[in-house]
Amino acid sequence: MKAIASLSAFVGKTFALWVILFAILGFVLPDTFKQLTPYIVTLLGIIMFGMGLTLSLDDFREVARRPIEVGIGVVSQFVIMPAIAVILTMLIPMSPEVAAGVILVGCCPGGTSSNVMTYLSKGDVALSVACTSVTTLAAPIVTPFLVWLFASQYLPVDAMAMLISIIKVVLLPLALGFALQKLVPGIVTKAVPALPLVSVAGIVLIVAAVVGASKAAIASTGLLIFLVVVLHNGIGYMLGYLAAKAAGLSVAKRKAIAIEVGMQNSGLGAALANAHFSPVAAVPSAIFSVWHNISGALIANYFARVPNEETADEALATR
Repeated sequence: MKAIASLSAFVGKTFALWVILFAILGFVLPDTFKQLTPYIVTLLGIIMFGMGLTLSLDDFREVARRPIEVGIGVVSQFVIMPAIAVILTMLIPMSPEVAAGVILVGCCPGGTSSNVMTYLSKGDVALSVACTSVTTLAAPIVTPFLVWLFASQYLPVDAMAMLISIIKVVLLPLALGFALQKLVPGIVTKAVPALPLVSVAGIVLIVAAVVGASKAAIASTGLLIFLVVVLHNGIGYMLGYLAAKAAGLSVAKRKAIAIEVGMQNSGLGAALANAHFSPVAAVPSAIFSVWHNISGALIANYFARVPNEETADEALATR
């Protein structure tokens, strides 16, 4: 078990490299990896089950303890990223499928990778975890509604079918993992160190499957989609930070919300796009999954060098 835990820790720390590697493998060996496309939803369910195993009542107590701060993070997540997506699809010419995919990933909840990046940035990890938990639980209602509102101009959107999909692939595995944690805590405690390995394996296989199934689309429009994803992600970090600053939050909390807003649950985006739109619509989520782990590590490294204590002038400026 120690060997598995060590391997899991190594894979978790080198997550971005594995995502890049499997994205390349998916492009080079499309016939091999596109066969995994029918299992994307199952893979995401396994990832969410793992998240359920790590959820605790303290995460929800954090929400009750400081609802305003969590509310700022949650509202920023579901306002800023969809708004940026809509604006980008208006400004940059792209196919209806790609546009719907960009909007879809923008309407997804925060990704669990944000919690790790917040820790590395010396930000407020408890706030990050609370925001991720709330946006994930709100996703079955909020995500289909936002996608229907903004993406139906590009492709038909069945919001109810999407809601049911998210319940099946997000809420049920989360609830099962959380329940198992309470029923057999000893077994779960022993299994938790291996969870990063399971999560990384799930994400990289989803990315490889989407890339393999959409090789032709990526070959023709990959650079354009990459540009859109970089802008979407980067502007999300910036506006998330500014929103937290405008609300008068401390530097540590600004870091947490900036990273929370910029990093999406792109695995969910890929699963929903593949199930309800097309493999091409899943490409923005796949590329987002690759890129936000790279950019997240970079911004966490930068933020780690930014002191959490404000100067007197900065403190006065936010009052």
